[in-house]
Amino acid sequence: MSLRGSALTVLAAACVAAVAGIGPAAAESTALPGTIDLPCAASTLRQSAEWYLPAGAPRGLVWVQHGFARANQNVAALSESLAAAGYLVFAPSLPFMNLAGCTLQNLGDNTPFLDQVARLFATADDPDGPLARSLAAAAADAGHTAPAMPRQFVFLGHSAGAEAVEYVAHRLHTAAPAAWAGLRGLVLLDPVKSFLGNNTDLALADLDPTGLPILTVSGPPSLCNAFGSGTTALQTLLHRPFLGVRLTTGEHTDAEGASSDLLGEMLCGIPQPANITTVQTLATDWTTDFFDGLIPIQDSASPSSTLLR
Repeated sequence: MSLRGSALTVLAAACVAAVAGIGPAAAESTALPGTIDLPCAASTLRQSAEWYLPAGAPRGLVWVQHGFARANQNVAALSESLAAAGYLVFAPSLPFMNLAGCTLQNLGDNTPFLDQVARLFATADDPDGPLARSLAAAAADAGHTAPAMPRQFVFLGHSAGAEAVEYVAHRLHTAAPAAWAGLRGLVLLDPVKSFLGNNTDLALADLDPTGLPILTVSGPPSLCNAFGSGTTALQTLLHRPFLGVRLTTGEHTDAEGASSDLLGEMLCGIPQPANITTVQTLATDWTTDFFDGLIPIQDSASPSSTLLR
């Protein structure tokens, strides 16, 4: 595969190589605004949650999580790309400030809150569970029929959202075996560790021996990705022959693409068109590989990537 117009390096134990591909094919999808209820201490937060329906029966469920101080609108373009490829997409907005610690990024101890996010997927097969209720309500409000909730998932997180999906995957592994069996892989986009706590390290150390596919598209070290803290953690704690790719030029907002906004662009740079295509292509292709039971690998002696069963 060849991704023309983007410079990349392979993230592996000791290899650097170029990779390439083609942009995801466009198809119809439908965005449904909705909400999700998440217990928080003694109260319940009602958060915005966008659902994206594919044109036909979903091939699986993809949770797309935005980054720190961002919202689900900032990952809309990526969510639409995944829905166009045939996936049901769940994109919630999670708080970045909350006095009870119910936040996306760890600003004290957000693990009880992330446990509630994990519960969404642990109870996904329950038609009266919070995830199924959210989808049914969003579909009904838009005059659509909700599709059956898929039993297989891929988690995709950008920035601090990458740490959140890592931790939720860890919690499913340790406390929800049925849901864990349906988790097919993680796609991490320029991951960032929280300044406080050890959520990333704890999660990756637990996930490493499981063999769960975990791949990243990372940007060059910068202030907005805490100088590559999340990527360094992957290289340190995951013992895999292929960890993903690093864009040798780019911005932290590349994953947001056309869904970024003035604040994101002022603080973390204007997304670069070639990199937007790269991120969306790899995120979609890897998601498809995970659902198909394939594990993307990179041959360090070859400029092309190879998929092996």
